[in-house]
Amino acid sequence: MRLILAALSLVWGGMLAGPALAQVNPSPSRIEVRGGVLAHDVPGLWSGFKLESGVDINAEVLLGQGLPFLGGTIRPAVGASVNTGGYTSRAYIDARWEIEGPSGIFFGIGLGGAVHNGLLDPTDPDMKALGSRFLFHIPVELGLRLDDRRSISIYFEHVSNAFLANSNEGLDSIGVRYGYKF
Repeated sequence: MRLILAALSLVWGGMLAGPALAQVNPSPSRIEVRGGVLAHDVPGLWSGFKLESGVDINAEVLLGQGLPFLGGTIRPAVGASVNTGGYTSRAYIDARWEIEGPSGIFFGIGLGGAVHNGLLDPTDPDMKALGSRFLFHIPVELGLRLDDRRSISIYFEHVSNAFLANSNEGLDSIGVRYGYKF
């Protein structure tokens, strides 16, 4: 957790540094917005089973140009996935590592925290019992950069409390997103 906080503070501090980071990873902007539609509570992935239904509308902002790390960059991401069916929605903040190849294909993975409006304990058999109001958020993304500003990707996110509470049914969503750098 300390490593994540240190990375976030370095990236946010680096956003204020200006031109020094521009030489590391030149891009049209320090801000990229990504958004899309996700299938909610998909069975057979990390969480295993489905209780909730509906579609999630996902929106996210990636900040800064990032810090170089293992051939890619680490930067903060802030976002939300809102369920259109009245089931569990969540807001999150992550440290996101992303690497991009010369063909424009990119891969990203992150670790962070989420807060949600779902159930904590198994009181409703049609909703996930997530055990804690604050959860770990783990996103994975595979995409294609269409040009300097636009991208399209497949996005997966998992939230759970990592068995730190009595109930830990977890929640997985997967779908497509469009990205735009300002």
